[in-house]
Amino acid sequence: MDNAKTKIAAVITAVFSMFSLQSCGNVVQKVNTEQSVSAFAPESSTEPTTDAAVTTTAAETVTTTTTTTVPAVMRGKLFDANGELLMYSQRDSNGKEQRMTNDSNKVAFANVLNEMSEGLDKTFNDELRKPNPSPVEGQDDVGQSIQLTFDAAKQNAVYDYMASSNIVGSAVVMRSDGSLMAQVSYPSYDPDIYYGQKTEEDLAWGGYGNKAFQNAEPGSCFKIMSEVISDKHGITSLTDEGTWAYDGTSIVNWDHENTWAYPVERSLNSAFINSSNIFFAKAFDQIGKDDVLADLDGIFHFVSDIKCDFGTIHNNVEIYCSDDLRRTAFGQSYVLTCPIYLAALGREAAFGDMVTPFTMKNIVDTNDCTSVIKAGSAANDVIASIPAEYRQNLLNGMTGVGSNIGVSVPSGYSFYAKTGTAETWEGDFLYITGIVKNDSDDGTASYTDYSAYNGSYIIIMQIRNPKYFNFNFASESASLYQGLVNTVLS
Repeated sequence: MDNAKTKIAAVITAVFSMFSLQSCGNVVQKVNTEQSVSAFAPESSTEPTTDAAVTTTAAETVTTTTTTTVPAVMRGKLFDANGELLMYSQRDSNGKEQRMTNDSNKVAFANVLNEMSEGLDKTFNDELRKPNPSPVEGQDDVGQSIQLTFDAAKQNAVYDYMASSNIVGSAVVMRSDGSLMAQVSYPSYDPDIYYGQKTEEDLAWGGYGNKAFQNAEPGSCFKIMSEVISDKHGITSLTDEGTWAYDGTSIVNWDHENTWAYPVERSLNSAFINSSNIFFAKAFDQIGKDDVLADLDGIFHFVSDIKCDFGTIHNNVEIYCSDDLRRTAFGQSYVLTCPIYLAALGREAAFGDMVTPFTMKNIVDTNDCTSVIKAGSAANDVIASIPAEYRQNLLNGMTGVGSNIGVSVPSGYSFYAKTGTAETWEGDFLYITGIVKNDSDDGTASYTDYSAYNGSYIIIMQIRNPKYFNFNFASESASLYQGLVNTVLS
C-alpha cells in the first residue's frame, strides 16, 4: 500500500493541514514529519457532498488504460470469515486474467478489496499468486486463496445502514482479538465501472476511498490517551475557567457559552466525562513535551508505526511550540490518526492492552476454503499496555460518557465510550469510539470460527457530513451510533 503516489498524497495532506491550523513559530520538537498520514491519505477535499443526500453513484469514469503482462498464476480467491466468496479470477478468450467480484458484496467492499483502491486484493497479491496445492477445476495456474476476518453480511448491513441514513464517513467494527469484522466507507462505488484501470486517486484516497484508513484529526477521542497520561503524572484536579487565554490566543470548552458554572475546580473524571479541553491542555502543559511524547508511544504506540497485514498505520504528532502541545491534548494541532487506530485504542481502553488490527484469517486451499494451508495473522498480538493502576479510572470515565449519550446494549454487556468533535481541513468530523463489552470477555480468547463469536465489539463511527444532520457536537450523533450498534449486534 505504501507506494510513491501514496507518499506524495501524504505530503500534500500534511501541507494542507499545516496551513489550516493555528500554531506558533518557535520549533520545540517535531515528530514523524515524514509519515504524516496513512496509506489512504486524502489528496484533496473530494467529498461528494456535506449538505445533501449522497448516492452510491460512482465517480467520473477515468478512461486511461494500461497494458500488463499476463501473469503465470492467476490470483486465488478471497473469502469472508464464514466462507462466502468475495473475489475470484478467470481468464478471458485471450488468456488474460479477469478479476471478478461477487455482485452481492461488490459495492460495500469496493474500497477495501479492489486494486484500484489500493485494497487487499493488491496488498495480498504475492500470497494469492502462489500456486494452489492442487489444480483448480483442472487448471494448475490458479493461486491459493485467503480467508479474511470480515463478515460479509455485517459489512453489507453496516453499509446499507450508512447509505440509508446518509452517513458520509466510515465505520469500523473490531473483535476483541484484533480482527476486523467490518470496515465500511460511505459512499462507495461499483468496481465494474473501473475494471482494468490503474489506481484512480478518488477511489484510493478521495471521497470514494477507504475512509477507515484515512488520517484526520481525532478531536476529543484523543482524550482516552490524555486521561491516562494525566493520571500517570498525578494530575487529578485543576481549575477550569471555560476559556483559557494566553499569548494572544485562547482555548475554550465546548460549553463555555452556555454554562454559568465556570470557573470550577475540575476533577480528572469530570474533565473526561464533560470533555474539558482546558483541563487536558493545562495537564499537558505541566507534564511537558518529552514526557507526553514518551507516554503516547510507550503506552499507546501512537508515535511509532503499527505494521498490520493490510498496511502500516502512520499516526502523526508534531509539536512546534507550547500551543501545539496544549492542543495536542484534545486531538487537534498536528495530531492525525485513522478510525482503525481508534478501534485499537478502544480495545486497549476496555481491556488494558492494545493488539494489532488484522484482516487475514487463514491462507486456504482454493478448492476448499475450510482446508487451511497456513495460519494468517496472529490474534491478540499485544503491542502496548496501560499500566494496571490507571485502567479503572479510564473505564469509569468511559462508563460516564456512555451513560451520558444514552446508548443501550443488551443484558450481559457493558458500554464504554468517548465522543470527539474534530476541526479538520475538510470541515468538522464527528466520532464516537465505543466498546460493547461482553461482561465475561477478558480479552484473551482466540477464535478459529468467528460464526461462534461471543466476545466484545469495538465500534467506531465517523461522520464527515455533520451539517446534513444539523449536528454541532459528536454527542448529538448518539442516535445514529445506536443504530450502528443495533446493526452490528442484530
